[in-house]
Amino acid sequence: MAILCAVCTQAQNTRSKAPQLGKDPIDKVVAAMTLEEKAQLLIGGNHEFSIDKVGKSYDLVPWAAGMTISIPRLGIPFTVETDGPAGVRIKPTRDGDSKMYYCTGFPVATLLASTWNPVVVKKVGQAMGNEVLEYGCDVLLAPAINLHRNPLCGRNFEYYSEDPLLIGKTAAAMVHGIQSQGVGTSVKHFAGNDQETFRTENSSQISQRALRELYLKGFEIAVKESQPWTIMSSYNRLNGVYTQEDYPLLTTLLRDEWGFKGIVMTDWIGKRNTVAQVHAGNDLMMPGQAVQVKEIIDEVKSGKLSMSDVDRNVKRMLQFIMKTPHFRKYAFTNAPDLKAHAEVAREAAEEGITLLKNDNNTLPMKDVKTVALFGNGSYNFLAGGTGSGEVNKAYVVNVQQGLEDAGFSISEEIKALYIGAGEEIPISPGYAKRNAANSDIAVITFSRQAGEGADRHNTKGDFYLTNKEKAIITNVTNAYHAVGKKVIVVLNIGGVIETASWKNIPDAILLVWQTSQEGGHAIADILTGKVNPSGKLPMTFPMDYMDIPSSKNFPYNYYGEHFDASKKNIGYTNYEEGIWVGYRYFNTFNKEVSYPFGYGLSYTTFEFKDAKVKKSGNNCVVTVSITNTGSVAGKEVAELYTAAPKGKLEKPACELKAYAKTKVLQPGESEVVSMTFSVPDMASFDEATNSWVTDAGTYKILIGSSVQDIHQTLTLKVNKAIVQKAQAKM
Repeated sequence: MAILCAVCTQAQNTRSKAPQLGKDPIDKVVAAMTLEEKAQLLIGGNHEFSIDKVGKSYDLVPWAAGMTISIPRLGIPFTVETDGPAGVRIKPTRDGDSKMYYCTGFPVATLLASTWNPVVVKKVGQAMGNEVLEYGCDVLLAPAINLHRNPLCGRNFEYYSEDPLLIGKTAAAMVHGIQSQGVGTSVKHFAGNDQETFRTENSSQISQRALRELYLKGFEIAVKESQPWTIMSSYNRLNGVYTQEDYPLLTTLLRDEWGFKGIVMTDWIGKRNTVAQVHAGNDLMMPGQAVQVKEIIDEVKSGKLSMSDVDRNVKRMLQFIMKTPHFRKYAFTNAPDLKAHAEVAREAAEEGITLLKNDNNTLPMKDVKTVALFGNGSYNFLAGGTGSGEVNKAYVVNVQQGLEDAGFSISEEIKALYIGAGEEIPISPGYAKRNAANSDIAVITFSRQAGEGADRHNTKGDFYLTNKEKAIITNVTNAYHAVGKKVIVVLNIGGVIETASWKNIPDAILLVWQTSQEGGHAIADILTGKVNPSGKLPMTFPMDYMDIPSSKNFPYNYYGEHFDASKKNIGYTNYEEGIWVGYRYFNTFNKEVSYPFGYGLSYTTFEFKDAKVKKSGNNCVVTVSITNTGSVAGKEVAELYTAAPKGKLEKPACELKAYAKTKVLQPGESEVVSMTFSVPDMASFDEATNSWVTDAGTYKILIGSSVQDIHQTLTLKVNKAIVQKAQAKM
């Protein structure tokens, strides 16, 4: 008996002496872990081997995307990861519980980028992060920051822009906002995930220069300025190599060059080459399969996988876990302030709504009591996109409700026509004429939906309006103009559509994007002038789809063929356009567009004057005075582009290098805004030397309200070329 007690005591002492995460050095915790525990920690917890049997993430937080395992004997808790870019995506109902667990549906990324306002984006991030925290999660799988290479990418609504600077600055603001709440972000999808067609296999064939200057630059800015807790590697291959297995991408570039300190997790995919993923620096394989745990154990024992690679990744995982709410034992409430967050969503929506056309001051609406609401989107309004970017929200305010709440009468006859309709209803000239006599103004709302897993098409009803939709615009406008009344088109869309062929018909066009659950209220505030629109386009609206250089290398005509690795745009996509994406192409080659990058109208006017540049070393500070010269209060954006002197490499006519948004300026009020960039920010990537090169010479600094509307021009002399050697070569 004495011997048995001694054995029991010794076993208890051994357990009590096990190092504890947070109390003992991480290296000591790693040394105490078994190989199986290490393998478990590197594989997502949604599998059958979970060490403490806590269950899957969808048991912990229903519909959360994934989790990591816990190891209680070492003080290592599980963590929970949840979608997504427009807000927390969890199940609103729970078994045996009558309470509803709704989340706030915030504006989509294209709208947030249209604010050109990091302060607003950060505020949205703070609200999102609070919901992550209070719903018992640790990481929000956002923001998504792939480049708008082509307008038909199905997830462009989740992404920000065609310009990497605007992407990076917006993403950094979002990361700061979310992580200020003590939860993490996962910046995704790294890298080259610019189409959804066969995204898990397709290889993005991108030149080194285009990669560095466009497709990686937004990630670089976000990493350096905000240090997200995690980066998500993408599904696709990059120049033939799966990004999840790409050592130069995930280690040499991301960590050695950029100084990333967090973990890399895979996108949600089944088993690939686990050994290659671990070696490349993919610390966490999601959502997790038991076979991956076994593979790590077996391949370490066989010598094919280095224990040093495993230990390196495990150490990073433990550093990540120590930041999380679950490690801090945060007592989450399951009750975030959804009412307050809805107000944040509404304010952000108002800041990003973009006025594309406003002939004869049609907007804001004046002397209007009764509104004729045409278009299916006026009633079946889209607050956001589909897939992982969708949010289970308590309600959506459509255009009808927004206007009614603002005190307007809505035509009941037209409303009855659309309520419950599954498709767009044709409007005859006679029907339009009858309603023109009974209402003060017409509003026509068209919607477009897209989402994860499929790309859009360059067809009518997607990129182009249908003949039926064009007929609605024509018939309604003719009828209302005949009696001296106005017509407004509202675009409830996530990405670019064709506008050139019909934009001259209506009096005003309001681009509201997918505007959040408070969309109808935000739209009403803009239409009535309660809020002056100040959004600016984060991408170009072309005249026609085939005007876009990437269109010949995009699967716009894909309709369900089987995967074929040898087939262009299905097995591989050649980015033949190189750096000529968006305004870099249209502006350089003087190609006509429908609406240029950075464009957006206001209900007032602004004057730019007294621009100055001050250079100190390589740092440049540009100031410009902006005055509200109109009759109503409003905000304006100063966009700073630089134009390089002729050098060894062919360069765009100009490139965005900084921007600033004013406060609300009253009529006659001025503000001096400041914009900062560095001389090396103007560099181009020289593939021959694998270097960033800033040529010597005289650069132009162009300050305007769009890429085609420049108000002030300065010069900046660079006396000596600057060459910065890159470490990685993709």
